[in-house]
Amino acid sequence: MTQGIQLVVFPVKDLARAATLFATFLGVQPYMSQPYYVGFRIGDQEVGLDPYGHGKGMNGPLGYVEVDDIRASLQRLLDAGAEAQQDVNDVGGGKLIATVRDADGNVLGLVQSPK
Repeated sequence: MTQGIQLVVFPVKDLARAATLFATFLGVQPYMSQPYYVGFRIGDQEVGLDPYGHGKGMNGPLGYVEVDDIRASLQRLLDAGAEAQQDVNDVGGGKLIATVRDADGNVLGLVQSPK
């Protein structure tokens, strides 16, 4: 497992405009560009743009920590007092994500990449 936040997703309203801006900002072209997600890779870091993020309650960037076992990691967070926001969900290609809220309302993300 890689340590630290490996994925940061930004909610955006105009995906095409945001993709152009982020390509300039990050200095790289997206590795993935779909109507539901645009992703950029910079080394081991991924920056994503989600045009549905605001509708899912995102009001700012969301960091995801890469884990080996998303279900076990999610359960540990729930046992530690977090509240489930989004259960484990396959977002394509076997990549799994889940989110929780802490006691202060902050959203924390988990991601498990396909093996």
